Amino acid sequence: MHIAVVGLSHRTAPVEIRERLSIPEQTMEESLHILRGDAQVLEASILSTCNRLEIYTLLRHPEQGITAVGSFLSQHSGLDFGELTPHLFTYHHEEAVGHLLRVASGLDSLVLGEGQILSQVKKMVRLGQEHGSIGPILNRLLTQAVSTGKRVRTETNLGTGAVSISSAAVELAQLKVGQSRGLDDLVSLEGEQVAVVGAGRMSRLLLQHLQAKGCRALVLLNRTVSRAEALAADFPELPVQCRPLEDLDHCLSTCSLVFTSTAAEEPIIDAARLEGLNRRSSLKLIDIGVPRNISSDVAGLVGVEAFDVDDLQEVVARNQEARREIAAEAEGLLQEEARQFLDWWDGLEAVPTLNRLRQQLELIREQELQKALSRMGPDLSARERKVVEALTKGIVNKILHSPVTHLRAPQPRQQRHQSMKVLHELFALDEPSGEG
Repeated sequence: MHIAVVGLSHRTAPVEIRERLSIPEQTMEESLHILRGDAQVLEASILSTCNRLEIYTLLRHPEQGITAVGSFLSQHSGLDFGELTPHLFTYHHEEAVGHLLRVASGLDSLVLGEGQILSQVKKMVRLGQEHGSIGPILNRLLTQAVSTGKRVRTETNLGTGAVSISSAAVELAQLKVGQSRGLDDLVSLEGEQVAVVGAGRMSRLLLQHLQAKGCRALVLLNRTVSRAEALAADFPELPVQCRPLEDLDHCLSTCSLVFTSTAAEEPIIDAARLEGLNRRSSLKLIDIGVPRNISSDVAGLVGVEAFDVDDLQEVVARNQEARREIAAEAEGLLQEEARQFLDWWDGLEAVPTLNRLRQQLELIREQELQKALSRMGPDLSARERKVVEALTKGIVNKILHSPVTHLRAPQPRQQRHQSMKVLHELFALDEPSGEG
């Protein structure tokens, strides 16, 4: 068996590629079912966010399993595997484990140390459990990744003042508004007419950060107005108008700054829509949805500036260096957690050998027990028979204690494999297995 992860992220693929591979929660069960339908994929779990799509697997054979995952990605995205290959990364065993722990801890995020990724990893675990796509191996690994992410946030300073995609989007708006005024700095959004499209978790964070950065009022649009109203109720100090999505054209005509964060699979704003409006001012559109909520064709319109999640690098780079120094605190902790899982995983390799050894000894025990009992004759009481049988079982357990303890103990894989080989030779066991 072999642990592997195949995926892409903001580091390897632009948003136009990432959005082709995005898997919404409503189709996650089907995607996991397709993956597990391949005989090479023993366990599978999918992490899908605005900045990454990663598939964690337990495979029978590495090469054939990776091919199966690649076929799924190609089929899902509608892109030839050759088109995907330049954007994909593949990690195996130790590297796969280390990568997952870094992701869960926020060390691989666009915004270093951002906390939302941990909840997304938790969601990956929950969906894998609910849909029955993960077994004992991945369940152990993913659960440990969640606990590692929590440890990093509680035992280091990485989580202190950690920012999110939403806060970076608000800072980008501040920067662009400032640049339009001839300032290369983050300015207050007090004078801007602001609209937020969507009422999910990302929008909640947007409202939180907009309020902190000077926004005095905004329009919140959502397909379900009651959901928007429920969100607005949590911000009593920020005047929020809640409107249905049908009022989007009006907001695009009157607002100077519009944020979009919806689960729509197709753009809700494009050039044709904007060209038909009588806009009163210049318009800045900031899209943190993946797939994108705003079509790329709006970039050519006069008076319109459009930005997506890939544009957040401009503001992220401003405070990344200080956060990198803090992130170094977490590296030792991650290595400790990875070693703990790998020791447990390596110990599992010995289980088939130990089971065969136990079976071999048990067969010998039963044969010799029957010989002894037959020699003792029929006068032996039931209690005496039980004592003799318990004696033989105790001897077998004593013999097994040392090899079991030795093989399950933390040690280099080569050393464990050598010990397993010796046992196979000494006790004439079947061919060794589990060397993957």
